[in-house]
Amino acid sequence: MHLTRPNCPALTLLCATVLASPALLAMPLTRDNGAAVGDNQHSQTAGDTGPTLLQDVQLIQKLQRFDRERIPERVVHARGAGAHGEFTASEDLSALTSAPLFTPGEKTPAFVRFSSVVHGLHSPETLRDPRGFATRFYTTTGNWDLVGNNFPTFFIRDAIKFPDMVHAFKPDPRNNLGNDARRFDLFSHMPEATRTLTLLYSNEGTPKSYRHMDGNSVHAYKFVNAKGEPTYVKFRWKSLQGQENLDPKAVEKIQGKSFSHMT
Repeated sequence: MHLTRPNCPALTLLCATVLASPALLAMPLTRDNGAAVGDNQHSQTAGDTGPTLLQDVQLIQKLQRFDRERIPERVVHARGAGAHGEFTASEDLSALTSAPLFTPGEKTPAFVRFSSVVHGLHSPETLRDPRGFATRFYTTTGNWDLVGNNFPTFFIRDAIKFPDMVHAFKPDPRNNLGNDARRFDLFSHMPEATRTLTLLYSNEGTPKSYRHMDGNSVHAYKFVNAKGEPTYVKFRWKSLQGQENLDPKAVEKIQGKSFSHMT
């Protein structure tokens, strides 16, 4: 191939500027001790076709780092999707709370993370599961977090039962398979879970999307107004699209095409 230089001085200058631009140069790759790596794509060998050498520090360090790579997965709510937005107060709640974000017309930046609960990071989003969400309001007086899920009630009232409930929903550690018998064995001793279980095993356990489900705060919250008077409240989110759920046939059809239909 015959290479020629550009005849235009301006083009020559532009080419030189681009090639010399620090922004286009990658940061040098270094080892743990700060030394430059050099060749990151070829192992050291004894000759062109000889054995790989253990003296290759970069090879050993790169492999041992890879062998120990772990990205911790959340125990629950591992898979989800988030959205930024803005909360605008439309009603005067001063009779209940002195929080400034509930002043009519006040606009507060917010972030919401929706998620499934029990299933793992790479699980199909069509699996039967409650859907949780965490809302963070970036208020003028600090960040305020509010959590909830798509069912108006929860499975338990006493927090000491929470690990037992999650273990019952998780796959059996002996074979890594889900087992309804384990769940109902536990919940047969928890009559307070009956209503929420009924919703979970209805089509509400497989919502169409995060946009087609309502939300409910899991906890009751204590509001205090300017007079110091307390009021216990629960929050409710209403979908503008209305509630829509998937029946078993729709679940089968969607899961056959996509594991990520909600994100």
